[in-house]
Amino acid sequence: MKNVYVTLQSQCKLPDCFCSPDGTRIPGNLEPAQVPQMITITFQGAINTDNIGVFQQIFSEERLNPNGCSLKGSFYVSHKYSNYSAVQELHRKGHEIGVFSVTNKNDPEYWTEGTYDDWLAEMAGARLIIERFANITDGSVIGVRAPYLRVGGNKQFEMMADQFFVYDTSITAPLSRVPIWPYTLYYRMPHKCHGNAQRCPSRSHPVWEMVINELDRRDDPDFDESLPGCHLVSTCSNILTPEQFGRMLRHNFNRHFETNRAPLGLHFHASWLKENKGFVKELVKFIDEMIARNDVFFVTMLQVS
Repeated sequence: MKNVYVTLQSQCKLPDCFCSPDGTRIPGNLEPAQVPQMITITFQGAINTDNIGVFQQIFSEERLNPNGCSLKGSFYVSHKYSNYSAVQELHRKGHEIGVFSVTNKNDPEYWTEGTYDDWLAEMAGARLIIERFANITDGSVIGVRAPYLRVGGNKQFEMMADQFFVYDTSITAPLSRVPIWPYTLYYRMPHKCHGNAQRCPSRSHPVWEMVINELDRRDDPDFDESLPGCHLVSTCSNILTPEQFGRMLRHNFNRHFETNRAPLGLHFHASWLKENKGFVKELVKFIDEMIARNDVFFVTMLQVS
């Protein structure tokens, strides 16, 4: 078995693919101390006047990464209720725009059972709308997130390859001691297909998976009983106060930083941050703490890949 793995490693070179038995090895066989900690802040859904103020607070242009570049986020846009002038402005400032579907249909089974043509209309269609109405002409809309994180099996990924989407960010890896690095779907997924009724791809596809590592949502990791992880920060239902939110952010940062420094994904519905008083302020406080360390970068999914 060891010889088989060595052979795979010799055939498998970045950026085309990365093979690791369990997805936890750092690309290039680097040591953790050589790797800066990347954090991705992502939002999904419509972009409009309800949430643009939240984004401006978080991504203030005065807030800089250690290399002097401003912080960037990734926004997976659904067509319904989106203001494309606001989308255009986010892109102008260097944030990544991806697709979250045209309809954002609130039936999880629609996504799980979607045909090739359904995925084509929803995702390639969303990209056409974004490119036209937000005037994004640089070919940078290459990422997909599925509503409800309900991937559509091989049909979704066949469509993505045909339409030159580079990556998906809908598959969740179950909470574990060591998080998983992004991987390609040339080879089998390095973790189990996680989630009720989830339909992961079962064949090889030339697509990256920017995997969502579940977060540990325990309020006190030293004493609390085991709780299931949460994929989006806004699904951590036990986080009720800004103080709990801050503790969870710092604990999950340490989980990544002190193991293999796999990118830490903080994925949100903007409405959750806005509706919970003090949460935006707490997130900004966390960001400022991380920047002050000088070894943490807030980047887009595209920059990670």
